[in-house]
Amino acid sequence: MISKNVRPGLGKYKIEEGFSSLASVVQATRAAASSSSKTAAVMGRMHSRGKGISASALPYKRTPPSWLKISSQDVDDNICKFAKKGLTPSQIGVILRDSHGIAQVKSVTGSKILRILKAHGLAPEIPEDLYHLIKKAVAIRKHLERNRKDKDSKFRLILVESRIHRLARYYKKTKKLPPVWKYESTTASTLVA
Repeated sequence: MISKNVRPGLGKYKIEEGFSSLASVVQATRAAASSSSKTAAVMGRMHSRGKGISASALPYKRTPPSWLKISSQDVDDNICKFAKKGLTPSQIGVILRDSHGIAQVKSVTGSKILRILKAHGLAPEIPEDLYHLIKKAVAIRKHLERNRKDKDSKFRLILVESRIHRLARYYKKTKKLPPVWKYESTTASTLVA
C-alpha cells in the first residue's frame, strides 16, 4: 500500500511493491473497505439512537430441507387453522418454525404466510405492525388516565402516534389500507379490542 518514506524530513509518500500507480492503491483500499461486512452506512431508528443492524440470516438454499416430509397443502392447512384460532402471521411463523420444523414457509409453499392468508380471506384488516403500534398507544393512554403527571409517557405517546401516522400514510399509498382510513385516539381502543 502507501508508506511514508524512510528518510526523515521528507513528507512524501512512496508506493510499495506490487502496486503500479497511486490509482491502483486507491482502488485496492476501496475494494477492501467495501468487502468488509456490515460496515456500510445503516439507517438509524426513528426515535432512538440505535442503528438496528442485527437481523436474522436467511438460509443459503431456497429449497426445503430433504428431511422435511410435509407437503405444501399440509402447510397451507396448518396456516389457515392457526389463523382461525386468532393468531397473527408472525405467531404462525414462530409455531411452524418451532413445532413443525418449517424455517421458511416460502421455500415449502412458494408463497409467504400473509399471501396464503389473503388467498383464503383470513388476512387481518390492519397490518400487524400498525396494529401493535395502535395497541401500544391505547395502553399508554390508559396509563395516562391514571397518572396524569407522567410527562415521559406523554412524550412517548406523541412518538408512538407519529409512527402510527407515518405507517398509515405508507399503507394508504401501497393500498393495504383504504384511503379514508384514519387513526383517531378516541376510537383506537375499538380497533384493538
